[in-house]
Amino acid sequence: MGFARGLAKRFDRLSLGWLRQLGKTEQPSASDVVVLRLLTAACLLSLVLLPVLSSLLLGPALGLPVSAALIIATLLFFSAAALWLLRPQEVETVGSDAADLVFEACPGLLLVCDAHGMILKSGGRDRTLLPAVRRDPRGLSIAELVHVSDRIAVAQALDALRQGQQSARVDARVEHGLDPEGGRQFVAVRLDLSAATGGDDALQNVLVQITDVSDELQLREDIIERTAEALSAHEAKSRFLAAVSHELRTPLNAILGFSDVLAGEYFGALQNDRQKEYVSLIRQSGAHLLSVVNTMLDMSRIEAGRYELITEPFRIAEAIETCRAMLDLQARNKGVTLTTRVARGLGEIVADRRAVQQILINLTGNAVKFTESGGVVSIDAEQRGRNLVISVSDTGIGIAADKMDTLGQPFVQVQGDYNRGYEGTGLGLSLVKGLVSLHGGQFAIESRLGEGTVVTVTLPMEGPGDSIDVSDADGAMEFPPRLRLEQDTAATREQGFAHDRAKAKSA
Repeated sequence: MGFARGLAKRFDRLSLGWLRQLGKTEQPSASDVVVLRLLTAACLLSLVLLPVLSSLLLGPALGLPVSAALIIATLLFFSAAALWLLRPQEVETVGSDAADLVFEACPGLLLVCDAHGMILKSGGRDRTLLPAVRRDPRGLSIAELVHVSDRIAVAQALDALRQGQQSARVDARVEHGLDPEGGRQFVAVRLDLSAATGGDDALQNVLVQITDVSDELQLREDIIERTAEALSAHEAKSRFLAAVSHELRTPLNAILGFSDVLAGEYFGALQNDRQKEYVSLIRQSGAHLLSVVNTMLDMSRIEAGRYELITEPFRIAEAIETCRAMLDLQARNKGVTLTTRVARGLGEIVADRRAVQQILINLTGNAVKFTESGGVVSIDAEQRGRNLVISVSDTGIGIAADKMDTLGQPFVQVQGDYNRGYEGTGLGLSLVKGLVSLHGGQFAIESRLGEGTVVTVTLPMEGPGDSIDVSDADGAMEFPPRLRLEQDTAATREQGFAHDRAKAKSA
């Protein structure tokens, strides 16, 4: 038994090697080995039995030649049987009509043309692009399918292919017939032309794929229309704000003037303290409304590109002190400490003094407004290289990270609900950004909710025409009580040099 098993294993190894040489598979299956083993056993058994049977039946003289012939025939038969049973499996191939199948299934309308644009063959799944009378356009030219005004573009594309270009694209109109719904006679299509060259690189055929782009064209027209409407609405809004601002300033000046006259008691003393209080309230309300109107007017001028910068050299320390003096009473009434820190030796800056003053007032006013009693607001200024860096920091309510993207948009406040606890139009930061951009500067905000905010403005010392050196603006101010924020946890937003629609005129 052991000898038979060893012989069977050796036979199996020989069979596997032979099957690999036949190219059956890289690893023949066990069934192939079993079939080969059975054929081999039948062949060996036939080689033993055939000579014996031939000798017994025909005698030794005639049996030997017959046995030799039978042995040869048996070997040939079993060899042919083994080769046929173990022949390599043929891979199923795609028929010769596969190209035609693909040609008919491609999207759009496909045309095969000669080098002159004459249509030789048509196909594709969107043959309905052509009217019924032209569903078989063979014998026509491509130019005959498109609108008369588009034929020049098609001829130019064909000429480009004849000159060696591999592909070309043309947007044209194809005759479609009258549409009961839309009434269209021509459909906007795109013709993609591909060159098929011969051995001498000469153009032999042109493959044209025509696809309907009506929806794309309609979408493009809608985008253009909506963009024009948005620009028109924006311009109308700017004109409206400018007109309203001008119309409001005249009666406001009268209100402020007459309230000053009443408060000064030029035409007789007021009867009681309540009358004096009411006059004071009228004066305060009028001043606040005039400030809002002026801000709206400045914003409309900036967006319209009509804000004129009047640059002059002035000491920035004087502008900061003026801002502190204007807002110190408001800060003390809220219990907020307002401090200024100006670097020693800080000289003059060339800028629009009124605009810089407006930047300082808006930033400091916001800091005081959003800082609770016992907090600190600091105005810091120093020179870094050719840049002036002004920083307004506070220990107020701070700004959430998800609200940072909305800052600086006109009429938008961090507290945007109807029950917000802080008054204002939401134009302050937007105006600051516009004025900083007009000067060619940078604007950045760092904030942490519940801890405070730092607003940094960087302006060129030599005026709007001087470029900002960014490397000089990367340091950190060290003036107390500047709020210190960790960069990895603080919400930060920076604005670059350009404002969306800010265009300044220097005078």
